[in-house]
Amino acid sequence: MNHPAIEGAKRWQSELTAIRRDIHAHPELGMEEQRTAELVARELRALGIEVTEGVGKLGVVGTIRGTRPGQRVIGLRADMDALQITEQTGLPHASQNTGVMHACGHDGHTTMLLGAARWLAENRDFAGTVHLIFQPAEEGRGGARAMLADGLFERFPCDAVYGLHNKPTMPAGRFAIRSGPALAAADRFEVTFRGTGGHGGSTPHLATDVTVVQAHFVLALQTIIGRNVPAVEAAVLSVGSIQGGSPISPNVMPAELVVTGTARSYTPGVRDLLERRIGELANGLATAHGCTADARYIRGVPATVNHEEQTDVARAAARALVGAEGVGTHAPVTGAEDFALMLEARPGAFMFIGGGSGPDGTSPNLHTPHFDFNDEIIPLGVAWWASVVQQELGGA
Repeated sequence: MNHPAIEGAKRWQSELTAIRRDIHAHPELGMEEQRTAELVARELRALGIEVTEGVGKLGVVGTIRGTRPGQRVIGLRADMDALQITEQTGLPHASQNTGVMHACGHDGHTTMLLGAARWLAENRDFAGTVHLIFQPAEEGRGGARAMLADGLFERFPCDAVYGLHNKPTMPAGRFAIRSGPALAAADRFEVTFRGTGGHGGSTPHLATDVTVVQAHFVLALQTIIGRNVPAVEAAVLSVGSIQGGSPISPNVMPAELVVTGTARSYTPGVRDLLERRIGELANGLATAHGCTADARYIRGVPATVNHEEQTDVARAAARALVGAEGVGTHAPVTGAEDFALMLEARPGAFMFIGGGSGPDGTSPNLHTPHFDFNDEIIPLGVAWWASVVQQELGGA
């Protein structure tokens, strides 16, 4: 289906692609996106858009007011940070910063919103105000929280807020969204088991053995999923590290051992259950073996919960571009997204846009050293943002 914003963005595609590849070649980790934030602010000002920098340290907000009378205000959010991954694409625009790359497509997200800024700046025939929110530090460094703490929605009030993320395992030209819990809460746990330690060869019977405790604990974690979490709900518990003892002293039983891992859930009740049961198992098993446990459950971002009304808006905006057959409903994703914090503060929705370009409709996945954002979807992403504004505030 043709849409004016798609055609507009196609006219600018070479310029937008150059911006995207420039950002890709100069990736910055969360709360270090000085160059990227300056680029965004410069591009917005060149379009005659009102710009506020330094929101939550490095966040940038551009404000566009429509020419029609209207009081409704919406926010459109893109993320700017990269990841600690060494790029292996071999592309001409590959990362010039060793060990850092845009492996999640935030370079594309930023570029698509900059393209939407250009369209909206030239086509202000809508009723209300649009805030373009360029957020630092989505990848676990607290960017959304920092912007909110800096008064994001008090300084830039929004009646609704929207996010867009590329999905390379979904064919280009398609969109997907779901109402309700869409992405998981991402928490982590850290359990320190302490015992006496001892000589594993001559006197193990005189020691309290933390390695036995952790072995039972790691196995018991999955009983939380299988026997405590209701079968109709979902959760994930995975151990990421076990640290204790020394490989050069295999006859020494360690006196301390640390187990860390990740916890994913979709509802507050299950999240609370995971925290409680991890602590109960750790302490109960430690006591049973004459040891002690110190269990910490560190909450990260909550579940990304799409609001029904805004999900309908996001879906309608996509259907206006690709038709009903091009917009699907995705399964709940156990990945996490700190846009969830903005959705706790304001109604909104988080949409996926397909980026797959291979024969099977997919490309190398996110968070891998071979990923590169598909520049061919930039016009469609620009048009989706424009279509959201049209759905919310009217206009062409």
